[in-house]
Amino acid sequence: MSGEEGWTSTGEEEESMYDRKNGYDSKTGIYHSVLQLSEQHKMPSDNLDLDTAKFVLSQFPSPAQAESQIALIDSANNQKLTYAQLRRAIASLATGLYHALGVRKGDVVFVLSPNSLLYPTICLAVLSVGAILSPANPLNTESEIYKQVRLSRAKLAISAPEEVHKLVRTGVPTLLTTRSKNDENSVSVEDLIENCDPLEMPKDRPMLSDTAAILYSSGTTGVSKGVVLTHANFVAIMKLLKFYVDVTSSQDDVFLCFIPMFHVYGLVFFGLGLFCSGVTTVLMQKFDFQAMLEAVQTHKVSNIPAVAPVILGLVKYNKDSYDLSSLRKVSSGAAPLSKEVAYAFREKFPWVELKQGYGLTETTGAATFFVTNEEAKARPCSVGMLFPSFSAKVVNHDTGEALPPFKEGELWLKGPGVMKEYFGNEESTAATITADGWLRTGDLCYFDHEGYLYIVDRIKELIKHNGYQAAPAELEAILLSHHQILDAAVVPLEDEEAGQIPAAYVVKAAGSELTEDQVIQFVSSQVAPYKKVRRVNFISGIPRSAAGKILRKELVQNKLPILSKL
Repeated sequence: MSGEEGWTSTGEEEESMYDRKNGYDSKTGIYHSVLQLSEQHKMPSDNLDLDTAKFVLSQFPSPAQAESQIALIDSANNQKLTYAQLRRAIASLATGLYHALGVRKGDVVFVLSPNSLLYPTICLAVLSVGAILSPANPLNTESEIYKQVRLSRAKLAISAPEEVHKLVRTGVPTLLTTRSKNDENSVSVEDLIENCDPLEMPKDRPMLSDTAAILYSSGTTGVSKGVVLTHANFVAIMKLLKFYVDVTSSQDDVFLCFIPMFHVYGLVFFGLGLFCSGVTTVLMQKFDFQAMLEAVQTHKVSNIPAVAPVILGLVKYNKDSYDLSSLRKVSSGAAPLSKEVAYAFREKFPWVELKQGYGLTETTGAATFFVTNEEAKARPCSVGMLFPSFSAKVVNHDTGEALPPFKEGELWLKGPGVMKEYFGNEESTAATITADGWLRTGDLCYFDHEGYLYIVDRIKELIKHNGYQAAPAELEAILLSHHQILDAAVVPLEDEEAGQIPAAYVVKAAGSELTEDQVIQFVSSQVAPYKKVRRVNFISGIPRSAAGKILRKELVQNKLPILSKL
């Protein structure tokens, strides 16, 4: 592994006591990455005023190349944006935000929009003026958006016209992404880009230690939290991503983006990271399987960063319907990929590399990866090796003991991507990050004798639906607000297409004639689609521990009957 192109040995492993094959130090119980970064991909130690936008823009192709090199293509209308046009758009929008709208360093800008050619411009322009980016899921309901805006203390919102009604209650000034036909007096991102000549930006730039973004996650303890990521987090992960793309792809590679950019996976990879390598990205506003196949065929897409349900779809679709011969690499993240699906994919697409990776919002989307396809094929259940500069512990949940290879425990991580904190939530931060900087992931795992990580199960109670996270505690609170429900518990139910779906056990009030459909509709009217309860089972009592904690494992093992198919 250490001989891979781009990796260099620093000599540190010779001085350390850890095993150079798997990175495990038996004295400390710490797993170190056995891979080392070359100098060009290392985190700068003497440039503390570097920030995310400054770094990403510095990696753009040269001015001569930028005029012709395509950065983005809209799959819906084939509109193209070169790197030069993207740079000019970022500069103009940053000027408008700073000089026309008064956005300043440290202000939080809330972004509510599906993917578009404008999305990366918005992200980089916000970061260019030193403001804090806070992207949210446009599928969220008005009440969910209200909570997130209040949580992040946003000073300005940028919204797609079709989503702006969800922001009215917040009272936050709102800039539309595109011109509104219903409000000719409104100002949009498009207007600022077209009408603002780039002006000099303030010299008061963010430091690496300053907050760059607040992303929303249910974290490891249940309810929605604001994950604070710094410029140091982003720059470090951008450098790791740049190395990964530089050594595994070529300049003529075409990437396909359907992962939403409000998600850490989409933001880090497509909203920021890929621009550091000068490649072309075909952008989809939202995921549609047939449209994805058409985009691959039309634009000769070679790389698809995906999620497990999409890979399952590729396994099942009629191979002769579209020409996918241009595909060379498919990666899987955000949710586990089963061994069976991985085998079936490789059998159907033997020429395509398939690799899994692992990361969290709390680690800026990164932690482990595979360098080569051969490694991934040999270990279909693994999520790869630790990124350089990351370290890990496998901790016995009961004793706190750090465990050796092949022993299962909770995964703890430390590295340059680990978040600063949960915004305004000291209690949750302390419960997730130890005093000496280890992030408790809540995932059950083990390392093998070669340093490859295997995620076995979730200790945390989150439900992963198509890569999104649904918190049982949030859904239970909604269920318990119904006057005919005495008690409720929500658990994950395995689903071949979505990975998991939220399923509810409900205790009805005496004499209630409440039906499954009524419960499902009651919840769905208050949450985003991916959080909807999809199964309901009425029972006489919820199993709880002596301390009152719901014994979810007992409910999961009961296996809910399939009462309806939504």
